[in-house]
Amino acid sequence: MIFLDTSAVYAWTDSRDPGHQAAVRRLREILNRGEQLLTHNYVLLESVSLLQARLGLSAAEKFAKDSAAFMIEWVDKDLHAAGIREMERSGKRRVSLVDHISFLVMKRRNVTTAFAFDPDFKAQGFRLL
Repeated sequence: MIFLDTSAVYAWTDSRDPGHQAAVRRLREILNRGEQLLTHNYVLLESVSLLQARLGLSAAEKFAKDSAAFMIEWVDKDLHAAGIREMERSGKRRVSLVDHISFLVMKRRNVTTAFAFDPDFKAQGFRLL
C-alpha cells in the first residue's frame, strides 16, 4: 500500500508541472503492480480545490470521480483533533494540518511509502516513491 499525497495528484494532472513526467511514470508503475493507493478525505478535498483553482472544473471533476478507486480513510473528530495536536507540537508553520493527518494515517496503517513530491514526508521518516 502506498500513501497518495496532493503533490503527486497535482503533478500527474498538470502537464506543465516539473514533476509531471515522473508522476505519470510512477502512477503507471503503481497501477501495473496492482498496488493500492491510500489517502484521506482531507487530501481529496485539498486536491479537488487545487485542481479546480489552477486547472479548471473539468480537471477537478475528473479527479473527484477517479478517486473512487483509492482506499480512503475518512477523518473523524478524533483524528482531526490528533492532527491539530501534532501541528501545535511541531511548531512548523509550513507543515499543514492535512500533512499532519497524512502522517498519522500512514503511521496508523503502517504505510512507509508516500507517492508525494513533498519533502516533509521524508523529514517524517517516510520513503518517497
